[in-house]
Formats: sequence, structure tokens, C-alpha cells
Amino acid sequence: MSAAPHPGLDAGFGEIRAGNLGVRIAESAAEVDAAQALRYRVFYDEMGAHADAETRAAARDRDEFDGVADHLLVIDHDQGEGPEAVVGTYRLIRREAAKSVGRFYSAAEYDIGPLMALPSPILELGRSCVDADHRTRGTLQLLWRGIAAYVSRHRVAVMFGCASLPGTDLEALAPVLTYLHANHLAPPHLRPRALPERYVAMDRQDPAGLNIRSVLHALPPLVKGYLRLGGFVGDGAVLDPQFNTTDVCIVVKTDLITAKYSKHYERKLAGPGGE
Repeated sequence: MSAAPHPGLDAGFGEIRAGNLGVRIAESAAEVDAAQALRYRVFYDEMGAHADAETRAAARDRDEFDGVADHLLVIDHDQGEGPEAVVGTYRLIRREAAKSVGRFYSAAEYDIGPLMALPSPILELGRSCVDADHRTRGTLQLLWRGIAAYVSRHRVAVMFGCASLPGTDLEALAPVLTYLHANHLAPPHLRPRALPERYVAMDRQDPAGLNIRSVLHALPPLVKGYLRLGGFVGDGAVLDPQFNTTDVCIVVKTDLITAKYSKHYERKLAGPGGE
């Protein structure tokens, strides 16, 4: 049985529509279960993550953090109105939710002490995926609109999380890792560092020799999105053999997000019936 949504579920978030698609927070255990099923199809069936027997039998990607998180969903209303219509998801964990588990998910890979020391609200993003038939720019933009509204609602100052690069071949990933380290390293007061036992150096080549066009083409769309918002990376990458990925820790100050979206959403929410 899937975990029920956390008692702090942000049910009043509402839904943002774009044609037949909408983005909102999961409202039931069945919708969370649908998000976990989607994550399994993408991470395990499609991307080659290694499932243990329990995960394989359930055909669900789930862990202890799902029960305390808010699950942002993209709903395709042409496919229905409930769990059957979930085509995208993003897991959102606020500081208060992480306290009930005892840590953030990222703490298994990174020392996030600098972020924990911030007095303002922080938000961990993770487990993002979209159904193969819905991987369009519009779907990704809708996810970002949902995150922007959530960030504005909860006055989040900094977002962070582990972003995945495909595969664990460090030689193949060396240009991307080097580029991120040379151009987007977080300032010291915001800089997570990979745990010593998992630390993989990112400065693997001479940055002057990089083919920037090729590197940018190789960056996953999600990472590009973070960088466009002025995002940073932490110090060190982490290999994740289970998910067949190499992780970097992304840190994003939300100033650009709130500047671009807050007035829009406050205007919408103040109107008749909200959005």
C-alpha cells in the first residue's frame, strides 16, 4: 500500500491549467501511488535503474520521504480526472516535513549544512519525471509554473536537490562536470559538498578546452532549467549505481522565480474563484 499524503498536504494550492494539462498538488493516496508508478516506469523500465525484489513486485518507486512530501502532479485531463491522468510529477519537501523524517533526502549524498543554517524557508526538489508521450516544452514549463506558485505561496528563499546526469561513466561525463564546476559553483555560504566517502571530483578537464556548444547540448533539460534561473552546483558529484546516474547538487535562490511569477499568481488567486 502506498503512503498516504502527509497531514500537512497543501490541498489549497489549486490547479494551474494550460489547455488539456493542469498542474497541482496530489490530493489523495491514489494520486501519490500513480506518481510512484510513473516514477517506476521512467526510472526503472526506461532508464535502467536496478530494482530490488520488493520494488520490482510493487512496480513502484517509493521511499520514506514520500509520506511527508507534497507531490506536484501534471494531469492530462484528456485521460481523466484522477490517478489515471497523472503524466508528470515532482516531489517537494519543506524543512518542516524533513524534520519528521529526521533529514532531507539529499543528506545521504551531500553535506547540506550551509543550507540548513539558512534562517529562511528552504525546499528540496526531487524525483522529477514526465511520461514519455508528454515530454514537451509545454509540460516542463507547466511544472515550473507549479513550482513557482508553490515557492511563492510558502515564501521559499532557496530550492535545492540532487539532479541526475545519465550514466556513471565519468570519462563521458567529464566535459559536463567540468563545465558545471568551472561556471556554476555555488558561493561558499550556499555550497553543499559531497560526503567524503562519495565525493567525485568535478573539475576533470581543462575548462579552456571545452566545446561549450556540445556541453550545453548534453545537459539534461532539467539542469538547463535550473541554470537559466541562476542555479548553482555544489562541490563534488556522487555516483548512484542503483539509478544508473551521476548526481550533482543543485542550489537555486528563488529571487528570479518569484520576480517572474509572484505578481502573476497573486493576481490570479485574488480573482473570482482563483486559478
